[in-house]
Amino acid sequence: MSLVILGIGTATPQQKIQQQHAALLATNLIGNKAPAERTMQAIYRQTKIAQRSSVLLDGPHEGVVTQEFFQPATSSEDHGPTTQERMARYATEATPLAVTAVEKALAKADVAAAEITHLVTCSCTGFQAPGVDIALMRELGLSNATSRTHIGFMGCHGGFNALRVAKAYAESDSRATVLIVCVELCSLHFQYTDNPEQIVANSIFADGAAAIVGRSADHPMSSEVSGWRLLDQTSVVLPETVDQMGWLIGDTGFEMSLSPEVPTLIGNALPGTTTTFLKKHGLDRGQITDWAVHPGGPRILSTVEQSLQLDADALQISREVLSQYGNMSSATIFFILETLFVQPRQTNQLSQPDTCIAMAFGPGLTTELALFQ
Repeated sequence: MSLVILGIGTATPQQKIQQQHAALLATNLIGNKAPAERTMQAIYRQTKIAQRSSVLLDGPHEGVVTQEFFQPATSSEDHGPTTQERMARYATEATPLAVTAVEKALAKADVAAAEITHLVTCSCTGFQAPGVDIALMRELGLSNATSRTHIGFMGCHGGFNALRVAKAYAESDSRATVLIVCVELCSLHFQYTDNPEQIVANSIFADGAAAIVGRSADHPMSSEVSGWRLLDQTSVVLPETVDQMGWLIGDTGFEMSLSPEVPTLIGNALPGTTTTFLKKHGLDRGQITDWAVHPGGPRILSTVEQSLQLDADALQISREVLSQYGNMSSATIFFILETLFVQPRQTNQLSQPDTCIAMAFGPGLTTELALFQ
């Protein structure tokens, strides 16, 4: 059985900031804790990100994008807005961004909001109750009997867990129409720090939302749809790596730890994990036509490319998404899939249909793989 993808919609805040300007802003906010301006610019430039969006940015004034939420540190003890203040902003900003993504997905799927029977939401950058799920039901006019599941604090691979839940819903009820919504406001968690790991996190993460509408392949209407299907998934936690990546809720936002060893650890394990998953379906790497890899950063993409011996352009879409949007945590993979699934398909000589492997990595360390055809 499989989940048929009917439509994908994505959204980012209207205001964007160029990466070199983001480095200047970070230097100004952190103050005496910041590295030298040249060093900060080098860190931000190494991300290969050209621009990012944030709900905190105001409209350009005399050509300069500004924001008021974060203010320059006034002392070494000033770490910016409290977690309560950041969560209050999350409560204000998350739902409108999510609604925009959902409306696009529904339109592409040609599905009315009233047809949604199951809702799966995902976010690791904010929490409230009632949450985004209830707000979406209200804003979109979903049935008050809609089944809901929320996935929280799983990081960049959270969207894969949302897919797993959606597929289970669809397979347990062939008449279900499932809506997945990932919304992440990573910019709320900018850290005033000289910690190198958190400075890197400041330089990479951005805001965005994505939505997917899907149905079981056995749904009465699925036969009328020609589209990609989620066939299977796997999840592997690398042993003795729990301290390599994580999110902690601090007094001034969520503090990320990100070891520089993460790409190496992932690269060492990935060939075996991928081969085992593909063999289960009678496939090898040479039969995969498309690779959708979550761009945790440029080193992640280079490591995946090298460890799996992929063609030089195999991860081009992942690199483009990283460059134009930054890392939007759980939502990012759906930006890649949206581009991949709608781009013109090239004729190939393979015996099987176009086949896509999607992957992401997160706390654990966890590797998530998904197979689409």
